[in-house]
Amino acid sequence: MAKLWVKTLNISFNASGAAAAARQGNVVMVVDVIDMSTTAEAALEAGVLDVLGACPDQHNVPVTVNPEKIGYFAGKKAIKSETGVVIAAEPRYINNDDSDVDGINKVVKGIERAGAKIEKVVSNIGREIVNLVDLENKVLVIVSPSGGAAFDAAYNYGAPEVITGTVARTNKMKGSKPAKIAADRAIESALKCRSGITIVSSSSNSMEDVQAAQVIGQEIIKRGFLDMPLDEE
Repeated sequence: MAKLWVKTLNISFNASGAAAAARQGNVVMVVDVIDMSTTAEAALEAGVLDVLGACPDQHNVPVTVNPEKIGYFAGKKAIKSETGVVIAAEPRYINNDDSDVDGINKVVKGIERAGAKIEKVVSNIGREIVNLVDLENKVLVIVSPSGGAAFDAAYNYGAPEVITGTVARTNKMKGSKPAKIAADRAIESALKCRSGITIVSSSSNSMEDVQAAQVIGQEIIKRGFLDMPLDEE
């Protein structure tokens, strides 16, 4: 019997919403404007190989997260590509000494267990990250209590793909361009995975994230994702 692919678009909130979307089999786009997904966008512009998000140590969320697993996956990807891993964490976790990894020990443990090299630990500061480290061909793990936790949850609950999007100005984009790029990325991922899309505002208490998720959702609708003919196998 032919399998019908139904295209859907949802907006959800927090790590719990990311986990629920993953269980439904949707591509999950994490939106954390200040700063996780904007950091990710700047890194993508700078030629990063891959971006992942992880929950900080001791940060409590109502769903399962596994930052060590995220670190291990990042490490294995880095080894396969013969490169290193960069960690971006919240500014409060970073002192002048790069060896201070308070709050990201689980991610570090996963990377080290994979046998990969940690190139540098820097602050999660949005588009300015490109001024802190050379990201070209590196694997980036962003550890944060909102966007990182949502990404971590979606990944660990089996989302076919977890991506990021922002509406904030980046080093190469301004105006509505970031939202349009995010919409295109979500559609491309959904077409590849033959799934629906859930845009996750990483914090329901952040108006920036809530509004950004809505704007990206509108861009996806404008592009006709929901109007495309249904495919059959």
